[in-house]
Amino acid sequence: MSDIVLVHGLWNRGWMMARLAQRLRKYGHQVRVFSYPTRADSLDGHAQHLHDFIREQDTAECHLVGHSMGGLVILKMLSRYDDVPPGKVVLMGTPVKGSNVVKRLERLPGHGLLFGRSRENLLKGFQYSPAGRETGMIRGTREFGFGQIAGKQHEPNDGSVCVSETELEGLHDAVELEVSHSEMLISAEVAERVEQFLLSGKFEKGA
Repeated sequence: MSDIVLVHGLWNRGWMMARLAQRLRKYGHQVRVFSYPTRADSLDGHAQHLHDFIREQDTAECHLVGHSMGGLVILKMLSRYDDVPPGKVVLMGTPVKGSNVVKRLERLPGHGLLFGRSRENLLKGFQYSPAGRETGMIRGTREFGFGQIAGKQHEPNDGSVCVSETELEGLHDAVELEVSHSEMLISAEVAERVEQFLLSGKFEKGA
């Protein structure tokens, strides 16, 4: 049985990962959800708390699954700490090149309240996948979601994050699914693809 830690994204808390957690438990995994105040701390702060959360349990293997900004927290943690148990990483709609939607929403009044300290977090970029860890990316292509209030994006996207913003050197595999950014959290197909990657290190494109 594998230990999986789920990390949610901006404006969410741990309960938003309940459906995905339930499906992964049905596959036989032990699943824990890391809940954190997304707008209240820096990426470094979130990464430290995630590290502490993981180290609370003595496990030989720990897979990490992050949605949106949660993936950035995972990447930051793995870049800072070398004592995290081995395991695979699955990123779901994570803007590893920085979020264009955030940049565009900064034009709106009150954007400081909207993003808090998460603004800087969502503009940070990562160049490489974590060393020594098989990492997969799930990308959504159904353009529906909150990000549309920033205006139409003229390239494939999931309503909040563009496919191009999820490009990361060193990925072991990636798959595009017809789901929106938020639908990733409740999609049975997404849960199946997470399971595929955790078992084999790749996504079955024809599944």
